[in-house]
Amino acid sequence: MRSHPPSIDDLDVRGKRVLVRVDFNVPLSVGEDGTPAVADDTRIVAALVTIEELRGRGARLVLVSHLGRPKGKVVPELSMAPVAQRLRELTGAPVTLAPAVVGAEVKALTESLHDGELLLLENVRFEAGETSNDPAFARALAELADVYVDDAFGVAHRAHASTEGVVHLLPSAAGRLLEREVNTLTEILEHPATPLVAIVGGSKVADKIAVIERFLQVADVVMIGGAMCFPFLCALGHKVGESLCEDEDTAHARQLLARASDTHTPQPGRARLLVPSDLVIGDRLADDAQHRVLPGVEVPAGWMGLDIGPETVERYGREIARAGTVFWNGPMGAFEFEPFASGTRAVAEAVAKAPGLTVVGGGDSASALAHFGLEHSVDHLSTGGGATLELVEGATLPGVAALEGAGVGARAGVAGGVGS
Repeated sequence: MRSHPPSIDDLDVRGKRVLVRVDFNVPLSVGEDGTPAVADDTRIVAALVTIEELRGRGARLVLVSHLGRPKGKVVPELSMAPVAQRLRELTGAPVTLAPAVVGAEVKALTESLHDGELLLLENVRFEAGETSNDPAFARALAELADVYVDDAFGVAHRAHASTEGVVHLLPSAAGRLLEREVNTLTEILEHPATPLVAIVGGSKVADKIAVIERFLQVADVVMIGGAMCFPFLCALGHKVGESLCEDEDTAHARQLLARASDTHTPQPGRARLLVPSDLVIGDRLADDAQHRVLPGVEVPAGWMGLDIGPETVERYGREIARAGTVFWNGPMGAFEFEPFASGTRAVAEAVAKAPGLTVVGGGDSASALAHFGLEHSVDHLSTGGGATLELVEGATLPGVAALEGAGVGARAGVAGGVGS
């Protein structure tokens, strides 16, 4: 059984400076006037629950996030300025953007905050000490606050200064977003409503072998889609034409097939593993590609599989419709191209209509839901990519583990931190 990190219920925050690690790593666009703006505010909106609760409780918020990969250098194009602007629009509150991440000027700004006010630090990855989890940089961050809250599940798998190092220096707890992510993902693995159906897509088996292995142990059905189905089909003796299929992935697929339950005689602790029975193939990856439905899965030379076919959609849909719990990570095909979008669209719609608990992993799955306008039609849309997969695999997430170890200090409601 996995333990859970302390929550913000355990912290005394009134009148305190609260350093909140958020995940505002959002895509940016450039307007006609050349001004950068937030292109997708999903992650900012997801953090508002914690931000507004802490503001309502009289906290003085110091928000810290990364944006892109500046690699320890100041990159003006990756400034948090457009994020600050979007946060002002969403909260209706003044948001001050600090001129840097740490330092005397920034500390003075934190000390001038009043209850409920917001200060957003500059991009934390402008500092080389962030990704190296430098103790001196972690101390500099801790000096900006009395209490620490981690609400950045998307980077909980990184042992960085703002996600792991600072936890050891301040009374700490998980924000509502991180708390919900950990609780939901843990629940579907340890106490799912059954049948538990896992849908795994994407491109490489090697990237998700541990995820598939875990679900073969805890799920009732594991359904494979996307380009990663071709190593499975190859391992089963089928021709895959020009489809994406590497020898390493085929070897992994062969091992996973051997660990799965036989479809006709299910075995406890071993899920049924389903692969496509028909495909949509194309001569190339493009909107104007020649394409057709292929009955069966023998892909002819010169063609590549780019989506699951209608028969597979129907089979997978039946499993989803009777599921007590659904976990979906990875598209069923190249949904960005209309000729190859049908499989992902149909699976997304099936998940959206499913009567049981529906959990969708972040990354491409979240993009697919948004693409089809279904992002609000599932019970839990994870904000994590790598963090989601690592938690499902059973890995220890450094950010979460540090919070679990900090529970006693947090619950004691220690007044004042390093910087008080």
